Amino acid sequence: MPTFNFKAVKASGEKYEGIQGAETKSALYQKIKLEGDTVIYAQEVKTGAGFFGGGHRRSLFGGVKMVERIMFARNLGKMIEAGLPMARALSVLERQTKNTTFKKVISGLSEDIRKGGAFSEAMIKYPKVFSSLFVSMVKAGEESGSLTESLKVVATQLEKSHSLTKKIRGALIYPVIVLTIMIAIGVLMLIFLVPTLTSTFKELKLTLPLSTRFVIFLSDFLKSNILLNLGGLVVFFGGLTMFLKTVRGKRALDIFVLHIPVVSGIVRDLNSARTARTLASLLSSGVDVLVAMRITKEVIQNSFYKKVLEEAGTEIEKGNPVSEVFLRHEKLYPVFVGEMVSIGEETGQLSLMFANIAQFYEDEVDQKTKDMSTIIEPFLMVFIGIVVGFFAISMLGPMYSLVDAI
Repeated sequence: MPTFNFKAVKASGEKYEGIQGAETKSALYQKIKLEGDTVIYAQEVKTGAGFFGGGHRRSLFGGVKMVERIMFARNLGKMIEAGLPMARALSVLERQTKNTTFKKVISGLSEDIRKGGAFSEAMIKYPKVFSSLFVSMVKAGEESGSLTESLKVVATQLEKSHSLTKKIRGALIYPVIVLTIMIAIGVLMLIFLVPTLTSTFKELKLTLPLSTRFVIFLSDFLKSNILLNLGGLVVFFGGLTMFLKTVRGKRALDIFVLHIPVVSGIVRDLNSARTARTLASLLSSGVDVLVAMRITKEVIQNSFYKKVLEEAGTEIEKGNPVSEVFLRHEKLYPVFVGEMVSIGEETGQLSLMFANIAQFYEDEVDQKTKDMSTIIEPFLMVFIGIVVGFFAISMLGPMYSLVDAI
């Protein structure tokens, strides 16, 4: 069954995005319409998009992409709600998926269910496919008798997380592409164009300024040491990758992203949204608040945010309000988070407050990522102008000086 990314508007006028499976785009429109909403945009998610096909890269290496996990949770919940036994629903999903790795996983789940095992227990065997968040929410749904609702919440949680990640990546694509092309052009000019001008300068025996000599030095170094430079790049990026996998490296990266202008604000809102969305999903499914904090800590990547959540778990064990922890760390979590959590604790609607916090900061991330390109573009243009100007002055300046002398 094809999968569609879509945007829709509710009867209240609120717009939202989602991922949904349907036989055709018309069927998707009809399905959303039956729910009382109106689709304003829909695009099929292509499954053979290659290495750069959005969200499908993992399948090339035998993994399960996020879109497949979302559709699995959503469709399984709907089939169980319609009255299909778990084993039968899993059999249908196994036949539908084209991902061979996921087929084997679903087949394994189905086999365990037929033997009388619990669904959540079967999922634990596949930690690379089903996170602790996924398993815990399913387990809570089994214990409370509301598995279909838990699966819906899981699908929503994964969808929101996937959407936030796509928005961040989308905002970074433009500057990365521009800088990559600029560096590539610069290297090609240093290797092929500058040597031609250098030979001209030598023939005319011109006295060259410092900037010109610097460009010529770079050109000679790149051209004469191609293998050394390539090896140096491999060693540098290999060493950097290994360093970032260490505890110190991860912490250094976490500090770095929290202090980059523009990006730091998005990181703060992104982590606030993920923390709140995960906690809201877990608590609404009936997961104990202490367990929810532990699972959320695993979901969050930044070590500083992990420490705050660990501290929150300790405070809960002591019987203290969790809102105090968020309020103490306002440099990481905005004051709004702590105040809303405090209200949730006072009213007994903590999961609802976390859901409201998540929605607020997801909207903030959405807006800031849209503004990011507008903010970065002028800085990129200025930077490119400075580099091009420096090269022009360095290499063409001596030529104009010679013409003026003649």
